[in-house]
Amino acid sequence: MVSRQAQAGRNLRQMAVDALRKAITTGTFPPGTHLGEVQVSDQLGISRGTLREALRELQQEGLVSYGDRGRVAVRQIDEKDIINTFTVRAALEAVAGETLASSYYREQHCQSLRAAVDDMAAAAQVSLEAQIEADLAFHELLCELTGNDALLRSWKLLEGSIRMCIMYRGLERALSNMSADRHLEIVTAIESGDPVKTQTVIQDHMVATAQALLFGTVRSRRPINILGEAPPTGQEERPEKHA
Repeated sequence: MVSRQAQAGRNLRQMAVDALRKAITTGTFPPGTHLGEVQVSDQLGISRGTLREALRELQQEGLVSYGDRGRVAVRQIDEKDIINTFTVRAALEAVAGETLASSYYREQHCQSLRAAVDDMAAAAQVSLEAQIEADLAFHELLCELTGNDALLRSWKLLEGSIRMCIMYRGLERALSNMSADRHLEIVTAIESGDPVKTQTVIQDHMVATAQALLFGTVRSRRPINILGEAPPTGQEERPEKHA
C-alpha cells in the first residue's frame, strides 16, 4: 500500500511535470532555455530531487535535453526532427485507423470521433491553445479506441515531440491543418470500412501537417517523404521547372 508521504511526493512531481510541460509547449520557456535547478525548484516550490524526477519524465517525452555536466535545457528541434516525428506518428495513427475501420464496433467508434470533431469546432471559437488541445485529443482518442495499449503508450510518448513541432514556427502555422472538416475526412474514411483508404487518408493528413509546419502551406505534391527516409536538415525538394 502506498504511504501518504509517497503519494504526496508523486503528486508534487506530477504538478511539476504539468507546470513545466505547459510552460514549454506554450512558449513561456522557449527552445534552448536553461532550466536551472535552484531557480525552477524555487519557482515551483518543490525540492531539487522532485524537480530532477520531473525533468527526467520530460526528457522521456522529448521536451528537454541534457547537456554537459547535467545541464538541462528546453529541447531545440529542427526540420529533420519534424520529419522524423511525423513519420512515426503517421505509422502509429495509420495502424489505429486501419484497426478502427476493420472493427465490429466501427459505428460506435465513429460516434465518439464525431463528438471529438464537434469539440474541435467549438474550441476554434475559444482560443489557439484550446484548438490545439482539441486536435491532440482527437488523435489520442483515435489511438485509444483501438484498445491497443502498446499503440496508445507509443503515441503518448511521442506527444511531447508533437507539441514541440507545433511550437516550431508559431501556433498560427500549426493551425492550418487543424480544422474540424479535415478531421471529419478521417472519420468518414473509417466509416467506409475500408482499411486501405483509411490508412491513405491518415498518412496524407500527416504529410499535410508536416508541410504546414515546415513550409507554412500545404503543397500539392510531397516535397518531403514522411513515410521514408528524411532528407538532410535544411534541404527540401525544389519545385520542378517546366519548359
